[in-house]
Amino acid sequence: MSVLIETSIGDLVIDLYTEEAPLTTKNFLKLCKLKYYNFSRIHRVEPNYIAQMGDPQGTGHGGQSIFGVLGGARYFPAEHNGFKHSERGTVSMAVTQQQVRGQDGVAGSQFFVTLADNLEYLDGRHTVFGRVVEGLGLLDEISAMLCDQAGRPLMDVLLRHTVVLDDPFDDPPGLVVPEGSPLLPSLEQTRDMRIEAGEELRVALADENEMRRREARAQALTLEMIGDLPYADIKPAENVLFVCKLNPLTQDDDLRTIFARFGEILSCEVMRDRETDVSLGYAFVEFKDKQACEEAYFKMDNVLVDDRRIHVDFSQSVGKYKGRWVNSSRDKGVDGVLVRRAGRYRHSDRGERDARDGAHYDMVFDARDLRRQRRGQDDQKTRHRSSSRRSRSPRRQRWDKR
Repeated sequence: MSVLIETSIGDLVIDLYTEEAPLTTKNFLKLCKLKYYNFSRIHRVEPNYIAQMGDPQGTGHGGQSIFGVLGGARYFPAEHNGFKHSERGTVSMAVTQQQVRGQDGVAGSQFFVTLADNLEYLDGRHTVFGRVVEGLGLLDEISAMLCDQAGRPLMDVLLRHTVVLDDPFDDPPGLVVPEGSPLLPSLEQTRDMRIEAGEELRVALADENEMRRREARAQALTLEMIGDLPYADIKPAENVLFVCKLNPLTQDDDLRTIFARFGEILSCEVMRDRETDVSLGYAFVEFKDKQACEEAYFKMDNVLVDDRRIHVDFSQSVGKYKGRWVNSSRDKGVDGVLVRRAGRYRHSDRGERDARDGAHYDMVFDARDLRRQRRGQDDQKTRHRSSSRRSRSPRRQRWDKR
């Protein structure tokens, strides 16, 4: 018989001693069914001792049993079963030691979890009715929390949900189980709430993800402006694999034969140096179907090919579209895809060359483009010098006549 308690910093699974403490476990299970503990907090923490919870008001002075919730007595007599608080993670009922209506030791809804072993002081005073079987690491985090003078954590740890995994007891008359958990805490619970533990981390992660998204967007726009990306919103194809760590002797046909068992291949190209035609050790394999590409990704990574352990990943390159076709919302393209011909920030001669070589993947650095740029700059400087000389000649002639 178990209960799952979802807190704001993690989950706890508690196994209950239903046979040794039937009244206490029945009270606990029915309160969990009513979502009585939802949005209550751990209101008292003593490091390496106990963490107390179960008061909906969060003061340590509130709460009542299931019998009180249904209109009966607020408390019920405490059970003493002889279990000891010998292990960390022992779950025990908070029992008042004063007489209430002639009864010695009564319990309501509050309970605590031990944070250390061998707490003999608690034996015989409180009713042990379960133990934590999952989430013991969470107890160390709770024990290390900073608390005020009253023992309340400076950052609230809320019990967000309680899920009853197994309940052997019949519901008492008048118990109406809600259809779902409450979405928001009650007004009384929100009056004294502090910053929830884990909230700062979630906000920081969200801010960091947003910052990374904006930074990536800005970098993409910059690459579009300088011509390294044909379009800022372009995405790599989902049916292309990037294969690296290849043997320099591995050829296109070799890779095509190896990867062809996964599906039809549209292209398979080992990248080579433009001048020496020597393999650069990586290649792109384009499949017709995305499913075949995914299957090859899972099965071909770290496979031995020509005495080399290759590495396979999904391609992040858009070089094949560079200067050819890119996503747009203006013109219709092939197979119903909205495309346009890239021309912004490009010279006409480069666009014509890319149109001819559009079936191939482009390399990151193009030595021919660099040389062409340098020759253009040198020609421009030469024309400027020659024009300067021609402009000075008539003045010299006029001076000589004088």
